[in-house]
Amino acid sequence: MKTTVSFFLLLISFVSFSVSGQEKTKKELKQERELKRQNEIKALIDAQDFVFEAQKTTPQSGRLIQLDYNTYFLKFKADTVTCDLPFFGRAYNIGYNSDGGIKFEGKPENIKIENKKNNTNLKATVRGKTDVYDLMFSIFYNGSATLSVTSNNRAPINYDGIIYAPKTKE
Repeated sequence: MKTTVSFFLLLISFVSFSVSGQEKTKKELKQERELKRQNEIKALIDAQDFVFEAQKTTPQSGRLIQLDYNTYFLKFKADTVTCDLPFFGRAYNIGYNSDGGIKFEGKPENIKIENKKNNTNLKATVRGKTDVYDLMFSIFYNGSATLSVTSNNRAPINYDGIIYAPKTKE
């Protein structure tokens, strides 16, 4: 009787040990989620098809400005870039009837992608109707990104935000 009880206790301990050994820890699950997100971001950059949503801006004057969410964006595709971002700063050759923001649509040229350890830098030049815009993205693998916009007619400005895949129209 004593041997059967000890045998069952030994059997139960092996079964419970093997089950608990197969479960993933929180740290492993977190690493898997981060790796999955990193691969999604890399795929967006490689496809050159993503949306940048601006959440904060820092004009040349240096003061941080919080922006309305889901309002300001830059849609980047390999064949066209559409931009609707606010502008706070000095403009040089802008007419009085302009809306004041950075709004343009054009084909990106001179696209350069530089992969680093924690982020990817993407540079492109876009010709709008009235200006030429140099775009410099620093895209981090958690989905956050910074965008620097330099143009001929305006002072440089930086935006902080996120990137994500464009929504498909159904």
